[in-house]
Amino acid sequence: MNTLDKFNLRDTLAIITGGAGLLGRQHTEALLDAGSSVIVLDNSSKNIKSLETSLGSHNNLHTFKIDITDEKAVLKLKNTIKKRFHNYPSVLINNAAIDPKVSGDNVESGSFESFKIDTLYQEISVGLVGAVICTKIFGNDMAKNKGGVILNISSDLGLIAPNQEIYENSYKPVSYSIIKHGIIGLTKYTSTYWAREGVRCNALAPGGMKNDQSDKFISKIEKLIPMNRMANQDEYKATIVYMCSDASSYMNGAVVAIDGGRTSW
Repeated sequence: MNTLDKFNLRDTLAIITGGAGLLGRQHTEALLDAGSSVIVLDNSSKNIKSLETSLGSHNNLHTFKIDITDEKAVLKLKNTIKKRFHNYPSVLINNAAIDPKVSGDNVESGSFESFKIDTLYQEISVGLVGAVICTKIFGNDMAKNKGGVILNISSDLGLIAPNQEIYENSYKPVSYSIIKHGIIGLTKYTSTYWAREGVRCNALAPGGMKNDQSDKFISKIEKLIPMNRMANQDEYKATIVYMCSDASSYMNGAVVAIDGGRTSW
């Protein structure tokens, strides 16, 4: 096989959780570009509508509004997918998460001392438990079919602690670190559990992406990055295709940091 052909995802069916959000949209576009049929799962009707509006020309895009923390709903969806597509997904990207907005409106916002445990349960339910549910349900089918790829989206903050000094009058909450470190633990577990059935599982740890942050914040975070800049919104796409395709056929249990070198310091 030609080397470039290994990046081709034609004839694959992929699921992306949280695929209509900011980062999920980039993953969706990347897999569509590589020829995959993509099923986007999201709990936001607004985000789904926006995605469909911008990518409506892609016949291979399919969307479902669903709460991935509801195991019965995900099982029902699996059966719907089987009936509609006459196939099971061979790629799963666990991307869904509640990304806490770091605001300077309240000096106590996100601080460990004031952090609400109910918020912790809610965010873990989506970012970690939801990933476990989808991995359990769709990964099991991959194992039965003797092949598949699971890609978990962690963060550079799944490898290091957040530097709280860059957040103006606020904090990156403890829930984010717990979830993104936990996603790596799920990756390691899954990569060994179904490896002999041909199911690979890896994690991507992306760095911060430019998205209308304040100039003050950008100036502070850039000092923490050897390349002295945040990621552009399309800079993870090629890595996503690589990690979901046969181009990475011997990669399993790996955590790939794409962060401009931040975790090297």
